[in-house]
Amino acid sequence: MPPRRRKSSTAITILDVARHAGVSPMTASRVINGNPRVTPALRDRVQASVRELGYRPNLAGRSLRTTGTARIGVLYSNPSAAYLNELVLGILEQSSLTGAQVQIEKCSGIRSQRTATQRLVEAGVDGIIVPPPLCDSAQAIGEIGERRLPIVAVASGAPHPAVTSIGIDDYQGAVTMTRFLLGLGHRRIGFIAGDPSHTPAQLRTAAFRDTMAEAGLEVPPEHVAGGLFTYRSGLAAAEKLLRLDPRPTAIFCSNDDMAAAAMAIAHGMGLHVPTQLTIVGFDDTPMATTLWPELTTIRQPVRAMGRDAVTLVLEQVRERRNGRAAAVKHQTMKFTLVKRESSGPPP
Repeated sequence: MPPRRRKSSTAITILDVARHAGVSPMTASRVINGNPRVTPALRDRVQASVRELGYRPNLAGRSLRTTGTARIGVLYSNPSAAYLNELVLGILEQSSLTGAQVQIEKCSGIRSQRTATQRLVEAGVDGIIVPPPLCDSAQAIGEIGERRLPIVAVASGAPHPAVTSIGIDDYQGAVTMTRFLLGLGHRRIGFIAGDPSHTPAQLRTAAFRDTMAEAGLEVPPEHVAGGLFTYRSGLAAAEKLLRLDPRPTAIFCSNDDMAAAAMAIAHGMGLHVPTQLTIVGFDDTPMATTLWPELTTIRQPVRAMGRDAVTLVLEQVRERRNGRAAAVKHQTMKFTLVKRESSGPPP
């Protein structure tokens, strides 16, 4: 009886080999690529699985290792889908130009951070991009640092001095928006803060308070409502502000998701934006132009930040492959105040 035929070799992946041999994908990759840091027993086991499954190395994938390109990991737990989608689009655009592969892992708590990081390591990533809010997580940065992988933190308001980062000046962005509202004539301004554990949220809140104080205006405690950068948190915060008597004539939201929520609450209460209430946001995600009326906001070049994050992580990978220490960079990009129909003078 002829031997039972296995799947076509074109369908066999390194993950199949790893499962068959009972080893991690990283170990299987090391054996297949001739890495000497594998015990003879494991090498024999993996090679036996390669022969039995009829695995043929992916030459395109192998060329990634020899032509200077890389495999990039993205570790995220961002609550704003609009922000994350823009960032990932930028990452994919730039990686496709360089021939780099991208692997994305989601996590939440400390345990899942560790597990997701381990999955990226086992997949053989050469460097990891960390979007907010994990860019401010000592746990997440520490997990990656322990594995001596290049890191690029995206949109951290206080980047670690030893970690390459890219972002904008969140403080000045919020100053610009607050001054814009003051210039329209608003004096009773409500503010919806972002996640207090995220440094850009802290900077935007501080900038709002400082700019109001600079104008000689006191911010009553009830005029600042806490949010978490999520649409749902924006609903609760906006309702709290709009139930005040007198209510604010303008609401400055720390991101566009919460601004969209504030718009929904205002419409539900029969308030016309902007003649009865001005609402502004921060980020300029695609959501800003799908709202009615379209949202005045601070444009953070999120997609461009994703593209540049890929460039920064690849620079570190190349330096390490050449045996040189990679220089830490902190790149600051320009923000823009985008004026649309959701803002106007107070009623």
